[in-house]
Amino acid sequence: MHQQDSLMPHLFGDVLCQCRSAETYPGVDPGGGGGHTEDPPSASQSKPVTRQPVAGEWHLDRGQSAHPCDICGGPEQEHRLKVLFQVLDVNGDGGICVNDLTIGLKKLGVHRTEHELRKIVKAGDKDLDGQLDFEEFVHYLRDHEKKLRLVFKSLDKKNDGRIDSQEIMQSLRDLGVNISEEQADKILRSMDKNGTMTIDWNEWRDYHLLHPADNIPEIILHWKHSTIFDVGESLLVPDEFTAEEKKTGMWWRHLVAGGGAGAVSRTCTAPLDRLKVLMQVHASKSNSMRIAGGFAQMIREGGVRSLWRGNGINVIKIAPESAIKFMAYEQIKRLIGSNQETLGIAERLVAGSLAGAIAQSSIYPMEVLKTRLALRKTGQYSGILDCAKHIFRKEGVAAFYKGYIPNMLGIIPYAGIDLAVYETLKNSWLQRFATDSADPGVFVLLACCTTSSTCGQLASYPLALVRTRMQAQATLEGGPQMSMTGLFRHIIRTEGAMGLYRGLAPNFMKVIPSVSISYVVYEHLKLTLGVQSR
Repeated sequence: MHQQDSLMPHLFGDVLCQCRSAETYPGVDPGGGGGHTEDPPSASQSKPVTRQPVAGEWHLDRGQSAHPCDICGGPEQEHRLKVLFQVLDVNGDGGICVNDLTIGLKKLGVHRTEHELRKIVKAGDKDLDGQLDFEEFVHYLRDHEKKLRLVFKSLDKKNDGRIDSQEIMQSLRDLGVNISEEQADKILRSMDKNGTMTIDWNEWRDYHLLHPADNIPEIILHWKHSTIFDVGESLLVPDEFTAEEKKTGMWWRHLVAGGGAGAVSRTCTAPLDRLKVLMQVHASKSNSMRIAGGFAQMIREGGVRSLWRGNGINVIKIAPESAIKFMAYEQIKRLIGSNQETLGIAERLVAGSLAGAIAQSSIYPMEVLKTRLALRKTGQYSGILDCAKHIFRKEGVAAFYKGYIPNMLGIIPYAGIDLAVYETLKNSWLQRFATDSADPGVFVLLACCTTSSTCGQLASYPLALVRTRMQAQATLEGGPQMSMTGLFRHIIRTEGAMGLYRGLAPNFMKVIPSVSISYVVYEHLKLTLGVQSR
């Protein structure tokens, strides 16, 4: 018998505790045999069970008994993993590289592309030596299997431990993907080893365990980030959309819902945003502006309506910026040679930052107009077009790109830190708290987004302040017209390092209401636009 040829289906066992999975799913066989079993006995009835060998199964010696807890973490589980590691470690050097995986998996009848194998090694390679040692290999399997279990549970709508074609069709409909029953059956057959036309946990795990599905659709759906939350900044990395979402038009519905949510959110928090701009430009050591005093000053000068100066252009620029950023992001994905629907974090940061730079370059004159309108005195301009005419006649075209360089430089720290912190918090939550579902709930989402956005803004805030001051320089009568580096030096010399953080308090005060309002509005707009949701 060629034992290695039939290792794959039953060698993995269950890397996580299968006692727990058997309690959750009466139909999951903790021994790894892939069959449907009765409910596990209670603790008082528990006793060793002798399993009959199945043809082609990697099994215990005849007559040897195994308790489910031995399978979970005892010598049997350790033995299975060591044997699998030895099979895949083709050259026997104690590490599994891409070449080892290619040859080893072919022996087991598993075929993966070189790109997929590289992703597996990259995901598990903690010491960055280009291969997986035994400890890294086990850690990768544990982590990956936990994600697979979450997806299996989300697909198992009937909660019977098996997935059928109807459940696959329903789950894909929730993602905005419509397939026929014939297509669902084809998906089932690719994973179904025993011909039942249903998939149990063992079949699901064995099919996917050494496949680098690190952006599982069900988890992506729950953790949508960029298009849902609007904190008044425009430097976030764009969201990922599947091919089906693009084909069915769901992508533009998501963008419209996100844009509408951003418009409402920005309007509700506009007074805080205008106060931030005033403090960035006018506050200094000699002119200390407090939050309450700033609001009182605005109302005295122009009445309550003046609190919303500059909000109109801030809302108008959402649509062109979102559309340009999305189109640029898709084109950059193609240019960097990615044929994947979803990118890794580093690729997303590069593609997202470049797309953000293109979008910001396209609409940057609107950013300058927003600052000038927020700073205007009562009666100074009659509207957006009047403001643009005044700037053009008095300062020329170049005025519409004042502060452009610090704005571009701010994209990398903002987008990078926001994305990195969000992914870290997301993965931490999935590791520690995701047991029955990948759905984190509204409060966890709000907390993660608020924290990541705050960290991103904190890192890029000095550049944002310098940008705003450069945009406003012509409005300051008798004020010097300085370059970016000159302005940095001037602020440090006259106000100290804290001068680079003027207006930070109202900026942070608007983050939580912005995120909360945009989430609520987004959910309502999704229903109105017919965006599929669970």
